[in-house]
Amino acid sequence: MPEIRVTPLGAGQDVGRSCILVSIGGKNVMLDCGMHMGFNDDRRFPDFSYITRNGRLTDFLDCVIISHFHLDHCGALPYFSEMVGYDGPIYMTHPTQAICPILLEDYRKIAVDKKGEANFFTSQMIKDCMKKVVAVHLHQTVQGDYNMTPDRHLGAAWIDKCRPNLLITESTYATTIRDSKRCRERDFLKKVHETVERGGKVLIPVFALGRAQELCILLETFWERVNLKAPIYFSTGLTEKANHYYKLFITWTNQKIRKTFVQRNMFEFKHIKAFDRAFADNPGPMVVFATPGMLHAGQSLQIFRKWAGNEKNMVIMPGYCVQGTVGHKILSGQRKLEMEGRQVLEVKMQVEYMSFSAHADAKGIMQLVGQAEPESVLLVHGEAKKMEFLKQKIEQEFRVNCYMPANGETVTLPTSPSIPVGISLGLLKREMAQGLLPSAKKPRLLHGTLIMKDSSFQLVSSEQALKELGLAEHQLRFTCRVHLHDSRKEQETAARVYSHLKSVLKDHCVQHLPDGSVTVESILIQAAAHSEDPGTKVLLVSWTYQDEELGSYLTSLLKKGLPQAPS
Repeated sequence: MPEIRVTPLGAGQDVGRSCILVSIGGKNVMLDCGMHMGFNDDRRFPDFSYITRNGRLTDFLDCVIISHFHLDHCGALPYFSEMVGYDGPIYMTHPTQAICPILLEDYRKIAVDKKGEANFFTSQMIKDCMKKVVAVHLHQTVQGDYNMTPDRHLGAAWIDKCRPNLLITESTYATTIRDSKRCRERDFLKKVHETVERGGKVLIPVFALGRAQELCILLETFWERVNLKAPIYFSTGLTEKANHYYKLFITWTNQKIRKTFVQRNMFEFKHIKAFDRAFADNPGPMVVFATPGMLHAGQSLQIFRKWAGNEKNMVIMPGYCVQGTVGHKILSGQRKLEMEGRQVLEVKMQVEYMSFSAHADAKGIMQLVGQAEPESVLLVHGEAKKMEFLKQKIEQEFRVNCYMPANGETVTLPTSPSIPVGISLGLLKREMAQGLLPSAKKPRLLHGTLIMKDSSFQLVSSEQALKELGLAEHQLRFTCRVHLHDSRKEQETAARVYSHLKSVLKDHCVQHLPDGSVTVESILIQAAAHSEDPGTKVLLVSWTYQDEELGSYLTSLLKKGLPQAPS
């Protein structure tokens, strides 16, 4: 029986470093190739030695599929392809292909140019890696992170009732059920407004794409409506490029933005200006969006260190923070942080968490499972304890097996392949003409010819199949020999067979032909002499496949012998 084998190399009972190895149908596919924000050592990247310790990775791996451009899903890609050594195909969507190298280069600059890390991929490696990418359309790819609620720049995630053997889903917010999006937006705007009104500064750490554009649109429309004068800044460079790509791929955004695009591009902000490092020391209120989103490095961490000591100021964390990052520490309640060089930073500014995350909450994950109706579910990209809670909930509500393997642990699932087959209208009409209505409780046997066309199957009538394939009809008949003890002549034996079958098969057309042979429907019976035994006759019974059931019955009947003729 065929099976599916799934092994997380990253994101197994952990958030970040998403990398799932799937073996199915003799093919090995890697889903995502991400990095971990909380580590700066070997644990930053997935353990690729699991694939093979000897030989080229390309010999053991058929392809890599990148779901989207967030670094926890693509950050290890140049390391994997250029340093570990993989030169097979890498699939991703067109926007991911455009944005991925920008984020990778920014990540490299922080790690190498600012932190001075060695054994890291270079700018040239990023370029060489991207040469291996094959761009595909949206519905040809898998989905990594998803949200079942639409936002201001993207629509909600959705999935057909495809009933897969296995649904692999992220579970970052496995135990969280968010309040309504409108309430969160109102709360966010209220806190920003109050802080600015009392002369404080608001830091919003974001990743360059996704929540950044979502919150920019929210603040832009609010500033316009309330006529606020406090400046809003966005850290320069990376996000300007990101916004450029949002404008370029406007057709991938939600319906509202596409509709208003002709009058005004929502990504051209009137109130939001480019940020300069010197602005951080300016007096008075301001709002700054700065990257990266977990306060683990870069400009957001630099601004945080400057503003943390003032209780008028506020930092709003709009997304999930992995363990080990400054963002995770302050959300856990830590107010004294040990920074580089053993310096202790006292946090007096207000710390708020408001989830505008790209990840689905528990309700959204359950909604996705309900829509897809999978045979089994496998959880990745989540914390172990929270996964355990969601696992039990899925198993109880949907009565399916749910798995949550750790990194390096393999889950093996046996599968029963089902192949969808279309049925021609002509064949269905012919079956319906027999007056037998289809019923789910009583399966019907359909006779037809199976044709494979453009990788799909269709069941059609034999006449239609011959016409479509340009073939001439050849009739195939099955023949069976039945030995009878009868010393009479062949014609008399045939006559006895005819009389016997005529009396037994009252609902069938039984004929005795002039040449001495007997027919029952398409079944032909001929009597011949035995070559060695004059007292034995050989009955040759032949039929077409349509009358196979009747042919088998007649053969069994004749093997029992003929009734004795009256003396």
